[in-house]
Order: sequence, then structure tokens, then C-alpha cells
Amino acid sequence: LDSRQGAGVFVTALDVSEDWDVVLRGATIAAVIEARIAIEAEAAALAARRRAPADLRAIRRALAGRRAEGQSVAEHVDADMAFHRAVILAAHNTVLTQLFDSFLPRLRLAMIDMLHLRPVASEDADHDAHAQLTQAIADRNPTAAAEFSRTHLSALKEAFA
Repeated sequence: LDSRQGAGVFVTALDVSEDWDVVLRGATIAAVIEARIAIEAEAAALAARRRAPADLRAIRRALAGRRAEGQSVAEHVDADMAFHRAVILAAHNTVLTQLFDSFLPRLRLAMIDMLHLRPVASEDADHDAHAQLTQAIADRNPTAAAEFSRTHLSALKEAFA
């Protein structure tokens, strides 16, 4: 904003001074996951309230895509990100979608690196966590959806510790 005496206050720039890419490159993975918890838990609750039948079909397709046989680590991470993005899209909030999309490149690379070093302890348990979130959204239970999202992402954060 630029204040000019006698003339008023004028908007001189609409962009924030710090670029998200710069912020995210400097952030720890734990910090990125904490931000994901804030975004995704609320998005899951909103998705449970707002989801349309097409949204639920997209979430279920993405859930099935996480279980495809013979996936490379990168393919599994991409399928997982597609699932989480489908949940966020079902919230019908463009700001949450854009925030999540800004995290994707950094998060994708970190997840691929982490899974190469330390695979998921139990693929079945990990899939069940995603299935529970899907069911809570299908049941239109925002409290359960938010809690399943928060619990899953908190466990992911602990895996990075």
C-alpha cells in the first residue's frame, strides 16, 4: 500500500513479498506436514459436508489407485497425492486447493526420498487409514473425517522425526 497525503491510500502490489516456493524450500518437512494437517483436516471436514456424488467417486478411484500392484515409489507417492488432492477438491474451497497445490512439489520429492530410505511399516494399515477417511467423507461425518486426516498426517510427521 502507498499512502499519499491528500490523495488517499493506493494498492501498489498484489503479490506478497515472499514467494511460496522460497518459503517451502526453506521449510522442514515436519513444518510442511504441520501445515498440511491444518489444511487437510479442515478440508476433510468440509468434504464430508459438501461432497457431491462425483467427488466421492473421485476419492474412491484415487483410493483404489493407491493399491495398484507393481507401483514404483514415485508412482505410489503420485497416487497418494492424487487421493489427498481429491479430498481437498471435494471441500469445494479454491483457497485450500491452491495451498495444497503449492505444497505438492516439495512434498512429493520428500516423500519419495523418505520411502526409499524408510518404507511404510504396514501398507495395509496405511491403506486402512485412507479407507477410514474415505468412509467418513461418504458418511458425511465431518468430525471423524477431520480426525482421521489429522491422525494419519500426524503419524506421517512422526515417521520423519
